[in-house]
Amino acid sequence: MTEYRTIAAPATASFVEKKSEFIAYLAPVRTAEEAVSVIETVRKNHRRARHNVYAYLLREGNASRYSDDGEPQGTAGMPVLDVLQKKELTDICCVVTRYFGGVLLGSNGLVRAYSHSTSLAIEQAKVQIMLPCYPVSLQADYSLYGKIAYALPKTDLIQKNVTFEDQVRMKLLVRDTILPELQKQLIDLTGNQIQLQIGDKEYADFSSCHRDS
Repeated sequence: MTEYRTIAAPATASFVEKKSEFIAYLAPVRTAEEAVSVIETVRKNHRRARHNVYAYLLREGNASRYSDDGEPQGTAGMPVLDVLQKKELTDICCVVTRYFGGVLLGSNGLVRAYSHSTSLAIEQAKVQIMLPCYPVSLQADYSLYGKIAYALPKTDLIQKNVTFEDQVRMKLLVRDTILPELQKQLIDLTGNQIQLQIGDKEYADFSSCHRDS
């Protein structure tokens, strides 16, 4: 997987359908253990609720799980999971709490309600586009800064920090796909009068970058 989408932080949303309140809670998770912890926390916070339906998706082992938690089979957990999948999200857990209002919704009504509550929570979340990249530390004479800044691409690169002292020091996150060519370009442009340190490959959020692709 060269990229994936997840959320930056927990998010929640709620709505009422025929006197039943549906409260969706989203959380970023990395493992099944973290997902279970989220589910248990929501259950403790909503002990009086009739149902705490959940679904989660993980990159680790490409795992997915869901539970209807007492709702008719296929009307709750699967619709929640389906929304997460259609939004192409992973490393995410969603728990939808239902406080029953005394009016039956029917199978179709339940599917719509659980799907809608999940979608509402996603709308409240900050979705991250996580891409493989390398941390790059760059150091050069101040006189070369103009050339270097002009050469840096407007996409597929995140400028983390720049300091101007006796020399210019920059900290960047560079997409793995452009690093070799950018490295060569900077060396050629500065006549090899530049120091580059490249860290280990990692994933970072590039959602703020305006990418052509």
